[in-house]
Amino acid sequence: MGRRSLGRQFGWLWAAYAASAYGSGLGFGALPLIAVLVLDASPAQVSALSAVGPAVGALIALPLGPWVEFRRKRPVMIAMDLARFAVIMTIPVAYAFGLLSFVQLLVVSAIVAAARIAFNAASGAYLKALVRPDDLLVANARFESTTWSSIAVGPPLGGAGIGLLGPVTTVVADALSYLFSALGITAIGGREEHPRRTGRQRVRANELLDGWRHLLTHPGLRALYLNQLLVGGLIMATEPLLAVLLLRQLGFPPWQYGLAFAVPCVGGLIGSRLARGVVARYGQHRILRTVGTLRAIWLIGLTFVQPGVAGLATVMAVELAIIISMSLYNPVLATYRLEHTPKDRIVRTLSAWSISSSASIAILGALGGLLASATSVRTAIAVAGLLILASPLLLPRRRDLASVPDLELARLPPTTAPSGSPGAR
Repeated sequence: MGRRSLGRQFGWLWAAYAASAYGSGLGFGALPLIAVLVLDASPAQVSALSAVGPAVGALIALPLGPWVEFRRKRPVMIAMDLARFAVIMTIPVAYAFGLLSFVQLLVVSAIVAAARIAFNAASGAYLKALVRPDDLLVANARFESTTWSSIAVGPPLGGAGIGLLGPVTTVVADALSYLFSALGITAIGGREEHPRRTGRQRVRANELLDGWRHLLTHPGLRALYLNQLLVGGLIMATEPLLAVLLLRQLGFPPWQYGLAFAVPCVGGLIGSRLARGVVARYGQHRILRTVGTLRAIWLIGLTFVQPGVAGLATVMAVELAIIISMSLYNPVLATYRLEHTPKDRIVRTLSAWSISSSASIAILGALGGLLASATSVRTAIAVAGLLILASPLLLPRRRDLASVPDLELARLPPTTAPSGSPGAR
């Protein structure tokens, strides 16, 4: 069966996404790596970099959701790309003049996190307006496969670039990728209608919480949301700890560190390619519950990493299992979330989801760093691996997942008429 065409506009959007994804792949783990290799940061500082930045970024992004909801989405996406390009480029400039500091890394991390939340929220609304409802899973699966292929290719090249050209090489590539992404989004063309809103034009205080209201009152989304906060937070909390364990305590060179995460990303291509077929065969509900459980059982394996080839193989095997599960689960989750969110609440809902995810990563990352400082890095990874085993208890029951999707809600008398805009992503 041939590849399904989603149109020229989606093609440009996908190309823009690929540009930024491959740049981020080259810069995978760049800030923790710079903190360890350039600034000789401690485990607590490395964890703080992964925690404080996203937390502050989430606070900055909080008022952006209602503001973006009623703006044209493509200009917002372009602005967020340009903001990330500008702020990331301050790192190589400061490094060249010997002025790079840990505080600057924190500031850059926060601004990038806020821009990412705003971009992702706008792009979700853009995508729902661009493609047909029955193409949402196909589109999300293509983004997912691009993400994992970029991580498969990027880290080894990034590690080689760092070895040959210095520690900030991949940061420059990452910054330029956002510039290329902005150009690609500009090339989409077409006229995007300005979303309309009822009532006053200024953002009201209660609108800041509309996204959370929708997530917490929808039975299926509520359970998936709480489950994702725990799973995503624990997995991301182990990333800086694993960097310290592999690079400092076990003595892996940077290229092997990149390889340990790059090779398993082949699993991301497998999972994302399977998404459409397995959903058609087994149903969206069963995939969310079954694969949502499978992705939680592997993290504990990182506790047993040892030096040498055996340790490298252990990391690769664990990451491969996690990535296959995640790459199959993520596009199904993203599609369900868009299907069950009204058009006039997509940005606020996605913003609320991203802000909560950043807060979860920040809190669990900080706790992981404190635990690692009080005990050991390996102990902190083991605790995360044990806690995540409880996450399937938060997955929704079948009757919760079977709530009425937005496609049907649109035919019912709404309390507030939804306002969508033709456009892209």
